[in-house]
Amino acid sequence: MSTTPRQDAIRHISAGRPDSAAAAPREPFNLTEMFGSRVFNDSVQRRRLRPDVYQALRRTIDRGEQLDPRISDAVSDAMKDWAVEHGATHFTHWFQPMTGLTAEKHDSFLSPVVEGGAIHAFTGKELIKGEPDASSFPSGGTRSTFEARGYTAWDPTSPAFLRVTPYGTTLCIPTAFCSWTGEALDTKTPLLRSSEALDRSARRLLALIDERPERVFVTMGPEQEYFLIDRELYLLRPDLLVSGRSLFGARPPKGQELEDHYFRTTPERVLNFMMDLEHELWQLGVPVKTRHNEVAPHQFEMAPLYEQVSLATDHNMLAMELMQSVAERHGLACLLHEKPFAGVNGSGKHNNWSMADERGGNLLDPGHTPHENLRFILCLTAVIRAVDVHQDLLRVSIAHAANDHRLGANEAPPAILSIFLGSELEEIVEDLVSGGQAKSRARGHVQLGVSTLPPIPRDTSDRNRTSPFAFTGNKFEFRAVGSSQTIAYPNIFLNTAVAESFDVLSDEIEKRSKGGSDRKAAIQEVVRETLTRHQRILFSGDNYSREWERESARRGLLNAKNTPDALTLFPSEKNLALFERYAVLSRRETTARSNIFYSAYIHRVAVEALTMVQLASTALLPAGVAYQKQLADSINAARAAAPKAELGEQEKLLVELASTISRLRAALTHLKEAHAHLEEKPDAVAQALHSRDQILPAMVELRTHADRLEGLVDDTLWPLPKYHELLFVH
Repeated sequence: MSTTPRQDAIRHISAGRPDSAAAAPREPFNLTEMFGSRVFNDSVQRRRLRPDVYQALRRTIDRGEQLDPRISDAVSDAMKDWAVEHGATHFTHWFQPMTGLTAEKHDSFLSPVVEGGAIHAFTGKELIKGEPDASSFPSGGTRSTFEARGYTAWDPTSPAFLRVTPYGTTLCIPTAFCSWTGEALDTKTPLLRSSEALDRSARRLLALIDERPERVFVTMGPEQEYFLIDRELYLLRPDLLVSGRSLFGARPPKGQELEDHYFRTTPERVLNFMMDLEHELWQLGVPVKTRHNEVAPHQFEMAPLYEQVSLATDHNMLAMELMQSVAERHGLACLLHEKPFAGVNGSGKHNNWSMADERGGNLLDPGHTPHENLRFILCLTAVIRAVDVHQDLLRVSIAHAANDHRLGANEAPPAILSIFLGSELEEIVEDLVSGGQAKSRARGHVQLGVSTLPPIPRDTSDRNRTSPFAFTGNKFEFRAVGSSQTIAYPNIFLNTAVAESFDVLSDEIEKRSKGGSDRKAAIQEVVRETLTRHQRILFSGDNYSREWERESARRGLLNAKNTPDALTLFPSEKNLALFERYAVLSRRETTARSNIFYSAYIHRVAVEALTMVQLASTALLPAGVAYQKQLADSINAARAAAPKAELGEQEKLLVELASTISRLRAALTHLKEAHAHLEEKPDAVAQALHSRDQILPAMVELRTHADRLEGLVDDTLWPLPKYHELLFVH
């Protein structure tokens, strides 16, 4: 009896995959010795650089001093020697263009000599600057196609690292990427600029309370959610291959209704993948800390410790790349799309944001008496103002086609921005607003009523998982960020907004305390007025509820429900002026990113639409027609053999099948027509609106009929792996 590729794959998986490409088990290792072993980090620099060179480099990294070009040859020599000793043959400037991915061009260390043979060579000039062709990267209209020159510039704040494969090793040097005209063509450059802007503004405000740190850093710990499915089944799903999500698929009888996957014991095959991935990441200095099963079947999460924001961004990009390559090694496919499967939870990336001084002091740590912690109250006030004033920017930072499937779907925060502080901090804010005496309440302990179990120290408040921007002890957790996106933009926009708020507070305090006025009284007055003005952004209830949607409208909060709605807000005069004032993005650079965001949305929807057209035409319709013929032949044969047989129900099934095929065919035509009209639209805004209002509804219509067809066609004829196989076969 012949079998389908789908059936063969399931049989192979259930047999234990004897020919699996999974890596051999790791030998026992010492984690502390292995961590960062592939990184040109501080300890390596200290050993290999001359003291004067090392100190100059540290001043750039720790204090933000301009890099001294004269040290570049010494650094490049040491970096090259270290890399070659570890087997490296090539180096690359590793950068992050505006594709949302990483990019690299490799050059070998090989340098022929006159006498014959070759030597290893790597100069300071090659370390500091590279010249990749910039013509084929997104520029948002700032560069013409024929204007090809681009530069990569060494970022010493993010250490070089080694990428090792069975066939060789490459030295990767994190860099910024700009055009010949000096405009940023990447996400790293504005992220570094925004961090410097926040540093300047934070130190200015802290000086008003007689605190003078040398540097204020933004710290970040991005939690990463993802799905794993068997690679054989993945390769049988062209929609997953092309778009990262299943464009067709009837809901299985069981999804996550039984709540039996969250924190459950991890399957051994997945645990092996996790351990292998962590080993790779630890060697690259990525401080992965936590792993666990997530809510949906075959959904998982990985979380690191906190790092300086630019380095954390680099590490998250590295992690996403390695998750996919290591998964392949284990016969798995890692899905980072925000909504790879309809009907079960999607994936996000919790952007845990805070600030710290050079000694590691957390500016958002409330301490035991937050009402008396003036630094904390000022920083908290600045963040509250920033989120309220710049709701539009934070909404834009998470706006893309994939995240539209997730936000507001009773599994992720809604598109409405609000802040959850927790009961203790909310009471303090209310006291400050009312002019009363702010005070902290005793936290106490949770008593479990079992003598052998210890009392558990109680936190200041419960958690609110529905909040898009929640205070969680000593940081803000921006929960609406999508799992597949770079965290650069959410942090660029947040850093810049908070920098502005720091300056607004500083301006008001300085103005009111001139002439010998009581500065403490001025600070209290400014805090009270600021919190009063922006208290509307605070909400501690259920962000999923319809009541909150109505209440947020009454408060005047923004509700941009989808990407086109959000993107119209981006290139406003307010935002253009903000980025220009803080030298984070020029007006041209902001406009360019607006154009790129629109283009990414339009192309993403178009690719999915065309994939659906192809799949429905060449796989689903033929399966339906084949079963229709099979069923008709069966009915005719039965009637011929037994004229009096009751065939009414079978005939009803045939009619239902034929009707579904007909509706599917009509929906397919509708989607083709909707896509054909896309190019007729005059500009990107019109094309985005057409994609949202015409193409996406046509896609939903086509899927509705295709999923109904899946429930009618003989299982042995259906060409695509089904949801219950993708989510439960492992």
